[in-house]
Amino acid sequence: MRHRIIQPDGWAPAKGYANGVLTQDGTLYIGGQIGWDENQHFVSDTFEGQMEQALRNIARILDAAGGAPEDLVRLTWYVTSKKDYLANQRQIGEAYRRVLGRNFPAMTMVVVDALVEDAALIEIEATAVLATD
Repeated sequence: MRHRIIQPDGWAPAKGYANGVLTQDGTLYIGGQIGWDENQHFVSDTFEGQMEQALRNIARILDAAGGAPEDLVRLTWYVTSKKDYLANQRQIGEAYRRVLGRNFPAMTMVVVDALVEDAALIEIEATAVLATD
């Protein structure tokens, strides 16, 4: 098998996409995560609340693949409001460190007009490299 689909236990099934794909060389590609929980219900209507949940989702997928936040090498953030991001930088930094610690991979932020889920304010995709034995 060239790759393995990663789906954390107890999560509602992903429809038409994979939450994570782990390749034989240990590269973990994590599909865009938004601010909803394992039942696909939004936990917050605030930017920082959705951002923290998206990061928690990334951490859960990492864990399900046998990885940890230290394995992250890239995050790409898609946000619907640059203003919301800039207005909440302190809270965003605190939430980031609560979930991922002081691990700072290469990051890109892109401001977009909208996301597929109407209630989503942010979507974050990630790449990690896990040790292969």
